[in-house]
Amino acid sequence: MTNERSWDAVVIGGGIAGLSAAQMLGRARRRTLVIDGGSPRNRFAAHMHGVLGHDGVDPAELLRRGREEVAAYGVVVVDGSVTTVIDDGDRMRIIRDDGTIDHARAVVIASGIRDVLPEVEGLAALWGRSVLHCPYCHGWEVAERRLGVLATSPTSIHQIELVRQWSDDVTAFTADAGHLDSETMARLIARGIRVVTAPARALVTGDSGALTAVRDVNGTEHPLDALFVAPTPAPDLAFVDGLHLTRADGPGSPLAVDALGSTSHPRVWAAGNTTAPYGNVPLSMGAGSMAGAAVNAALVAEDARHAVESRRHQRNAHWEERYASDERFWSGRVNATFAAVAQTLSPGSALDIGCGEGADAVWLAERGWQVTAVDVSETAVARGLAAAEERGLTDRVRFIAADAGHALPEAKFDLVASSFLHSWEPDFPRIPLLRTAAERVAPGGHLLVLSHAAPPPWARKNHDDDTSAHDGPPLLGPREELDLLRLDASEWTTILAEVRPRAATAPTGESVTIDDGVLLLQRAAR
Repeated sequence: MTNERSWDAVVIGGGIAGLSAAQMLGRARRRTLVIDGGSPRNRFAAHMHGVLGHDGVDPAELLRRGREEVAAYGVVVVDGSVTTVIDDGDRMRIIRDDGTIDHARAVVIASGIRDVLPEVEGLAALWGRSVLHCPYCHGWEVAERRLGVLATSPTSIHQIELVRQWSDDVTAFTADAGHLDSETMARLIARGIRVVTAPARALVTGDSGALTAVRDVNGTEHPLDALFVAPTPAPDLAFVDGLHLTRADGPGSPLAVDALGSTSHPRVWAAGNTTAPYGNVPLSMGAGSMAGAAVNAALVAEDARHAVESRRHQRNAHWEERYASDERFWSGRVNATFAAVAQTLSPGSALDIGCGEGADAVWLAERGWQVTAVDVSETAVARGLAAAEERGLTDRVRFIAADAGHALPEAKFDLVASSFLHSWEPDFPRIPLLRTAAERVAPGGHLLVLSHAAPPPWARKNHDDDTSAHDGPPLLGPREELDLLRLDASEWTTILAEVRPRAATAPTGESVTIDDGVLLLQRAAR
């Protein structure tokens, strides 16, 4: 049976970049897995240099410390290799060579690169000892000795000139550097660099196994103590071929990323030599750390989106439960304030947002309006439809069960009405929804918003001196609401913005007066 596990993040590659990313994710309390192939690029070197605070440390020792550190934060590190990464939408599926499947919300690629060395006899055997790649990493240790540089491309000219900083005894093997123009030759000669144009054939070693010379194709031996060479970088990225990640120009076609390590895929980041083939340990460490932090930031944002969506579903479920708990929730009669305002308008097309059990929508249809009514409660919508069928108005009113904040019809309407679209919850998106409602108003049409400008008496905590006390934040009056909508004054005219008292019956049966806020705007005709 295939073993499958889920993680916040899976880091592919347990080198410096991968462990740095994992450390940040672990410290951010993310469930993190590191899959390590066990072949770090610098495994051939006994010491690393230019790493502040770790100068001269064995690279393997740094990785050992790194593993211990990330484990302390709950990061799991396993040996293995990845064969495929598949996009499953809100998750990435990572398949290992042993068949294990891991699912993750984010992936960090830190698998590094392979160094492809020139095919010169004896060179591979001395790689990391007498054959070196970076003068900043190894130049100090061989300074003032006989140094050589084996060119692998025209860009090797830069390496040749760099190595001259560490010794005045430098031999450049330029067969693979292409044509050297007169300006380049002048610089090399002026710096006392010997130029050998014959291709190198083999490395010569002494009794101790150390490099003593490079033999060219003509049989000439050029005495050396160390040889620098820039290998061709070869990132092994076949496991993400199916993701079609954007590659950057340059040797090895590394993955293209931004400053945070983001790739062209929204759930994939990359760091280290997979993005910067010639980057050293500190650069890989920093890039990995940044990528790890960027992954956590992306997951934080996603967590917030999920939480908002969950709250929305909870709110919607609340209204459905509220309507379904009684055979009828409202009176079935049109709201008196709504009718008083709407009857002054000429019939046309109308959108009723938060229609409840449909009394206002049916009333409009009876008066010649073509109505679309939306409410989040399926029970409420079903009751509205039943009322329309009873009056033979199904050809004039259409009911939609949907979240108005996400699924308002795209059409334009002569009247867009929202009645009592309020909530005690501070995160209810009242104002954004009303702005969206305004966008649905046709030129020359009207936006009608009704709300409780003040809470009804039965919502108050007491009936004594503090008549403003109630079980939630104060609701906005119509003029405050108008300010918050921030509509273009050149496009909208305020027809009404006032508070109207309305007689109502409390749940206790007593007659009460409710203050209804009325906001009626007209959009300019074009």
